[in-house]
Amino acid sequence: MSELELDIERPAPGGGVAHAPDGRVVFVRHALVGERVRARVLDEASRFVRAEAVTVVRSVAGRVAPPCPHAGAGRCGGCDLQHADAPSERAWKEAVLAEQLARIGGIDWRGALRPAPSPAEGSRTRLRCAVDPTGRLGLRRSRSHEVEVLDRCWLADPRLAPAFAHRWPGAREVELRALGEGEPVAVVDAGDGVVRPVGLDGRSPCDGVAYVRVAGYDYRVSPGSFWQSHRDAPSMLVAAVEAAAGVATGERVVDLYAGVGLFSRPLADAVGAGGRVDALEASPSAVADARENVAGVPWVEVHEARVDPAGVARVVGAGSVVVCDPPRTGLGRGVADALARARPRRVVYVSCDAATLARDLRKLLDQGFALVSLDAFDLFPKTEHVELVASLDAVATRVDSASEARRSRTS
Repeated sequence: MSELELDIERPAPGGGVAHAPDGRVVFVRHALVGERVRARVLDEASRFVRAEAVTVVRSVAGRVAPPCPHAGAGRCGGCDLQHADAPSERAWKEAVLAEQLARIGGIDWRGALRPAPSPAEGSRTRLRCAVDPTGRLGLRRSRSHEVEVLDRCWLADPRLAPAFAHRWPGAREVELRALGEGEPVAVVDAGDGVVRPVGLDGRSPCDGVAYVRVAGYDYRVSPGSFWQSHRDAPSMLVAAVEAAAGVATGERVVDLYAGVGLFSRPLADAVGAGGRVDALEASPSAVADARENVAGVPWVEVHEARVDPAGVARVVGAGSVVVCDPPRTGLGRGVADALARARPRRVVYVSCDAATLARDLRKLLDQGFALVSLDAFDLFPKTEHVELVASLDAVATRVDSASEARRSRTS
């Protein structure tokens, strides 16, 4: 493959931005702003090039030796920023986030990432692994189907390390889970749509159910149910959602994409017996968990249903508070419009993807909502990703800028 010598100008999703001699934009992984690197071209299009730095010709002060031996050009694609120290990593993420919010959503965000209390190493409690042809676990290399075989993952909870010593024949994918204080498990996907929980040796049968305590509440999480990957994410997000929602006794709350009820349970206590919480979730596994997690709280109802315009119209009433935590793809088609028609007094939107959040916020802002706050959390260490919590109020006229409110929440 050809190589280019490039100056890195600014951060962007997919790597630092440089310009090729022919004027095309080049996205370069494993580089930092201000560096000059020699980069190997990975693929090309008419308007841009993707590459990875193989030699640093001129470094900057924020560069460090990657703590994981699997990081670097041609290696594991799981981490984007192993080569950056903590201040440089945060600055990179904040710049990318601000650019996406402005370009896609027209939102002027000038906040700062809120750090997690746990160190990055060992903070990930869920790790979705690929399986190579010989049955060994690893992660896929960047923009490749090839598997980087691991003996451990630097980011993963160290309790998961034994899984890498075993072969996993017949598995297409293996998700390792170390949730709560119980024994870690592996959830095997053989490609037939059935998940099979086993011990980390790949053989010992188990039910795979975890019990996790968050903010004083106990949650059952089955092997087929979603749970946040960072150790600190559940507690940080519950606190952020409660603060953003600001619900009062007797209010009505709707929890869309509710999962196992992470937010439904504390919000139920906030509204009390005179209020109501409706939780919508499509996954049968998560619905079963959520119903157990809110058992004994009769003013919560968990609905097994897709989050779509009809579902929103059925459960969201004028003046209610809506919490939504959709997948990375964002709100489903027509959901933002349905929310606008229903006119809840407040929408709290939890997102792990700045681009889809910005897209959906733009739709709500254009239909009479005002952005009250937008907070960012550093819950995907050594990657470009962040977790976001936005709150919007339904008002008659759009507020041009929520920067003053954001500053008060992030100061």
